[in-house]
Amino acid sequence: MTSSARPVVSGTRIGHVHLKVADLERALGFYRDVLGFELMQRYGDQAAFISAGGYHHHIGLNTWESKGGKPPPPGTTGLFHTAILYPTRAALADALHRVQEAGIPLDGASDHGVSEALYLRDPDENGVELYWDRPEAAWPRNADGSLAMFTRRLDLDDLMRQRVT
Repeated sequence: MTSSARPVVSGTRIGHVHLKVADLERALGFYRDVLGFELMQRYGDQAAFISAGGYHHHIGLNTWESKGGKPPPPGTTGLFHTAILYPTRAALADALHRVQEAGIPLDGASDHGVSEALYLRDPDENGVELYWDRPEAAWPRNADGSLAMFTRRLDLDDLMRQRVT
């Protein structure tokens, strides 16, 4: 099936995500204290806005409709995961180290050819992907030039050797 729809303008990006959480402090314990995002603004015990590098916010955490709530059951629609892009492989290795130090289990770790990714869950069972993109020139291609992405096991020991201490 092909589409005749005009593509979105090149350079368009997804700017931030807001997550409904059951417990704001618990969510901050993961996103701020484990992953290292900075708290930019807080609205009491209802919402917090966190970022990397001083941006107004990359992630909004709020309890407006979810305080004390439970994750949706399997088999329902909703967010599959939030993807957090790291600038380098060494930065992804640091993220893996932080997650391991906090005792948070991985759901998976994959090499997709275009990127390497770690999959886990936040305290509210939201899926989280931590990844870095290989340079576009290194992306696997088919003979016709189209992408040839794949999913293979990511060697975590090799990734950790990239970590700058």
